[in-house]
Amino acid sequence: MNDSSAPNIPLVLSIAGSDSSGGAGIQADLKVITALGGYGMTAVTAITAQNTLGVTQIQAIDLDVIEAQIDVVIADMGVDVVKIGMLATPEIVRVVANTLRRHQVKQIILDPVLQATSGVSLGGDETAAAMKVDLFPLTNLITPNLSEASILLGRAITQAHEFPLAAQELMQLGPQAVLIKGGHLPHAVSDLTDYLLWQSDSGIQFHEFHHRRIDTVNTHGSGCSLAAAVATYLAWGLALDEAVAKAIDYVEAGIAAGQYLNLGSGAGPLWHMHAFYPQSSSKQD
Repeated sequence: MNDSSAPNIPLVLSIAGSDSSGGAGIQADLKVITALGGYGMTAVTAITAQNTLGVTQIQAIDLDVIEAQIDVVIADMGVDVVKIGMLATPEIVRVVANTLRRHQVKQIILDPVLQATSGVSLGGDETAAAMKVDLFPLTNLITPNLSEASILLGRAITQAHEFPLAAQELMQLGPQAVLIKGGHLPHAVSDLTDYLLWQSDSGIQFHEFHHRRIDTVNTHGSGCSLAAAVATYLAWGLALDEAVAKAIDYVEAGIAAGQYLNLGSGAGPLWHMHAFYPQSSSKQD
């Protein structure tokens, strides 16, 4: 039985795919939410066979099972913020959108996962089109990287000076805010830029976040982790721009700590628990 006098814990529901290597997707989301003091819940949309070298197989979950996962969690526990990741098919996009609309969820963060770092499609053009029609109008924030922004807009977005116009065009599709992530900017760029555009009570506002590029391949799951961090900070009651700023700092610290991890033969994960278990500042012999 629930005790109404107990302290409130932010409730964050992750609707996303499962990553068998534990670095991204549902697994990364739960690590982030827990590390930031929230309570994580899940609705699994797809099971992937993947490791640090890439994705080898994807199995979508039945639509009625996806809907049921969302229904039972919200009916019993409630939810403060929903974070959405990999949806894999247009049909999954539609069932998630319809279910969240039926539950009148107020805060939704969408990371439009459409392509793995290895290049494997995790959704593609049809899924992107369904997101724009069915999910964008429901979302408080979308968090595309350059590849995802390019797919959504139908043209290549490759430079930071293109971010303002791209964000405006994406915002016109329905979301209340857009965060374009600059982690995939050319490697010659050492100072990375993330661009946030949002609708506030006083009108349209924007902010550029500048941060250093960390020379490491261990960035697997950074996009999932950023969106989950934003969702958790919002669930704590922070304003959007403050939540984004703190989430960027959290992920940057995780990449900095994770650069010394030796997990797998490819792109390893960031270190989600850096605040609790700091890693060595140099590789050990």
